[in-house]
Amino acid sequence: MATGDVYPCNTFSVDFGGIQVETLQNVSTPSMQIDVVETRQVSATGEPILRKQPAAHPQGGEITVTRGMDKSKAFTDWINTALEKKDIAKARQNVTIVQYDVDKKPVLRYHLSNAWASQLKCADLDASSTNAATEQVTITYEECTMERP
Repeated sequence: MATGDVYPCNTFSVDFGGIQVETLQNVSTPSMQIDVVETRQVSATGEPILRKQPAAHPQGGEITVTRGMDKSKAFTDWINTALEKKDIAKARQNVTIVQYDVDKKPVLRYHLSNAWASQLKCADLDASSTNAATEQVTITYEECTMERP
């Protein structure tokens, strides 16, 4: 790619702990954030001291996956493990979102640790609509790391 070119945002894949989904329409990218701990003290001479430092652990977050209502039984079973069976320990998986360049080479990976489905919203049904039926799955994760291969 030439200097100044940007990567397309429509070429990506998602691995849900080894589960491949046939089709995805949209995946929100994770945000990375560390909480800030603020400490107020007073010096020996009575001067106020304000210190800010990062918290011990990064903050977790959520992403949203939008997909057509297709035949991905393995992904649906993974969602149901958390939402129907409430077995979060079994549902926790590591999720990887990969973005590709125009030549289909990976350019960015987001690794989400201990992710599980926390919400499912199915498509509204409307007899006058011609839109495809989709569902949105909110995935909650504990930690996110980013890798540029």
